[in-house]
Amino acid sequence: MVLSTVDADGRPSGRYVLLKGVDPRGFVFYTNYASRKGRELADNPHACLLFSWVELERQVRIEGPVQKVSASESDEYFALRPLGSRLGAWASPQSETVPNRAALEARFADAERRFGDAVPRPPHWGGYRVIPRAIEFWQGRENRLHDRLLYRREGDARWTIERLAP
Repeated sequence: MVLSTVDADGRPSGRYVLLKGVDPRGFVFYTNYASRKGRELADNPHACLLFSWVELERQVRIEGPVQKVSASESDEYFALRPLGSRLGAWASPQSETVPNRAALEARFADAERRFGDAVPRPPHWGGYRVIPRAIEFWQGRENRLHDRLLYRREGDARWTIERLAP
């Protein structure tokens, strides 16, 4: 999915991230809290998610506030990741400049020596949950008369549905 965030100066940025969970509370992804996206979410805890199926002419857009998942949820997911991914979470200062590939590989080797295969979750790494306040379903149609249905959450439980012009 594409995750879009906005920095403290109002500049947007987007990137692909992996959706790792969906439940009635929202949509979950994991990352380095010190990464660009983590810093942007700290400054402005709102995001937009976009799922796109170009061949089917469909997309789903989700907007809402973002909060960190619990430490126990982050721990549980981190433990399921492949060993290399767990080591990489320690080795990579995500979104920071590194001098070269060799420096990154040296950090990875250092994490391997330090932790072996018992890699704990770094304190700078964990999950975020996007709490949906608006979900738009878009379906491409002939003559650009696309279908757009917007679901908006009112309060904590009720959703309203509106048809938007294409």
